[in-house]
Amino acid sequence: MANHLVIVESPAKVKTIKKFLGSSYEVDASGGHVRDLPKSQLGFDPEHDYEPKYITIRGKGDVLAKLRKEVKKADKIYLATDPDREGEAISWHLMKALKLDELKNKDVYRISFNEITKNAVKASLKSPRALDLNLVNAQQTRRMLDRMVGYRISPLLWAKVKRGLSAGRVQSVALRMICDREDEINAFIPEEYWNLDASFKLAGMKKNLTARYYGAVSQKEEKAKTKTVIRSKAELDQIMKDLEGVSYAVDEVKRGERIKKAPIPFTTSTMQQEASKALNFSTQKTMRLAQQLYEGVEVKGHGTIGLITYLRTDSTRVAEEADAAARAFVKEHYGENYMAAGDPVKKNNGKIQDAHEAIRPTDVTLTPVMVKEALPRDLFRLYQLIWKRFTASRMAPAVYETTSVKIRGGNQLFTAAASRLSFDGFMSVYVDADDEEEKSQTLGAMEKGTALALEGLEPSQHFTQPPAHYTEASLVKALEEQGIGRPSTYAPTITTIIARRYVAKENKNLYVTELGEVVNRIMKQSFPSIVDLSFTANMESLLDKVADGTVSWKTVVSNFYPDLDEAVKIAEKELESVKIEDEVTDEICELCGRNMVIKYGPHGKFLACPGFPECKNTKPYLEKIGVPCPRCGKEVVRKKTKKGRLYYGCEANPDCDFMSWQKPSTLKCPKCGSYMVEKGSKLLCADETCGYRMDRPENEK
Repeated sequence: MANHLVIVESPAKVKTIKKFLGSSYEVDASGGHVRDLPKSQLGFDPEHDYEPKYITIRGKGDVLAKLRKEVKKADKIYLATDPDREGEAISWHLMKALKLDELKNKDVYRISFNEITKNAVKASLKSPRALDLNLVNAQQTRRMLDRMVGYRISPLLWAKVKRGLSAGRVQSVALRMICDREDEINAFIPEEYWNLDASFKLAGMKKNLTARYYGAVSQKEEKAKTKTVIRSKAELDQIMKDLEGVSYAVDEVKRGERIKKAPIPFTTSTMQQEASKALNFSTQKTMRLAQQLYEGVEVKGHGTIGLITYLRTDSTRVAEEADAAARAFVKEHYGENYMAAGDPVKKNNGKIQDAHEAIRPTDVTLTPVMVKEALPRDLFRLYQLIWKRFTASRMAPAVYETTSVKIRGGNQLFTAAASRLSFDGFMSVYVDADDEEEKSQTLGAMEKGTALALEGLEPSQHFTQPPAHYTEASLVKALEEQGIGRPSTYAPTITTIIARRYVAKENKNLYVTELGEVVNRIMKQSFPSIVDLSFTANMESLLDKVADGTVSWKTVVSNFYPDLDEAVKIAEKELESVKIEDEVTDEICELCGRNMVIKYGPHGKFLACPGFPECKNTKPYLEKIGVPCPRCGKEVVRKKTKKGRLYYGCEANPDCDFMSWQKPSTLKCPKCGSYMVEKGSKLLCADETCGYRMDRPENEK
């Protein structure tokens, strides 16, 4: 009969851990949290020292009843929830819900393990500990702060934009970052520049050598210090004129070596970023698959085993045992010269909690090939990515032989470079998704003074590009760099703002919708501190201090709530005073003859009959901007894609297919006659090859 009870979070772990521990242990699962703040109210009393009120989550009664029966049978109870703040809090709630702290004749322990393997689980049983109430308080503080923001601000958004909206402490900051990036892109003014490539014939070489213009040689110093950017066609023409009839020769040759360091192992955010770029996985999908790899899968010859370590981490630390095993694996399969010389992990940057290890395989000898048949395709691809990244992190850097030459023609310099991989090192296992395959040319045995025959000059016009739209991967990276949120929050944050239709995802890019712009504008106007990046990052720092016991959790919530409460009360008055009334339009309802009105729904504006509920007619709202269509002369209207991204199109669609992401102007380009579009304080010609720009007239601003 089992006299030891181990309680884990996920039912998927039960079978795996039970196999490790044998018949004297009973293993059961809580299915995550069993208690929470009530949904119907704020859940704590500001008038009584912010003491939270917890209730049993609906549907958890049967789970707790079963666990109580198991507790009665057991002599020792081990709380084995996940090794992070959330897991610590779940153990504490189990302690309270099952009244384990009141038991006199039973021993209750907290155990944690970073990987679900036999050795790790058994080792945790040998070193049980008490609950860490500082970690519990940090999780509780985060929960209360999120509840304050959500429950006090969301009703205001509901009232302002009618229904179905919400605000969140991290969610609203992420939305602001996307909106700010959209503003940057919309205000960006492209700058013209030119490249000038020269093609040279070199004796003994089959292919021509291509070199790019670098700059003019200074008459005083006989060298060009910095690269010259060709800003206009006029500058290009002058350079071309200077090059007429000149002879070309190699002016300088530099040979060297370039070291490319091995990558560090994955953290939660870098795993999400790389899985997005390399595998095209959403953050949500990556976390779901990683959870399965952590909890355990059946592998032939090994039984049910967790394939990776804990998936929610911002640490790059690797256990000594795992490091030694990986180095031994590299030495055996690749050779001693492929082993990393020292510890490749970068130093702690101050924001890392370092509570547990980086994400790595639990057993590096379980190669992707060995587990391929046991895993579905996407699960295998993620495991392979994690395995390759970790193995590469224990390997030597790659080495390139580099050659760069400067070619002089008259007083002008051109440059060419080449590199050759002389030692592949870690790249024999792993290449980052951002690393494009290096396209290089052969420079041959050139020396200073080698004469070159010019085959031709090829100028090309370009324009600088605006900042890229955020993708899920780049947003996760930005949130982490700003110190906003934690590994466990990135995926649900992005999922929420997409589900609320504040943001549309198209071809990996995230675009703010009209609804998102409205919500962000309200948040910036009424709750500037909530969407302030520095304020939110500082709050994460305070939560870290609660976790290490240097700051009281009540100090954090008591300093935060009064200011929020005051801001909400002010906003309630202001938002009520600017409440938008239904705007009557010239559009006639074809069912009853009334003038239709503009309504606001969860997806933005639409037209509705004011005779509701007698007449329920609705139709899409096409907002005219007072600009004739450049193609057919009818009205240009604001439209939205199926996912909610704003654009400008012709009201005669589908008969006219005009569309523009930027707002068109009534003015025509005086240079080429094309239509102009608004870009911040400027008007730009829609034809990029024209490049004409002018200040926006005051009446259009």
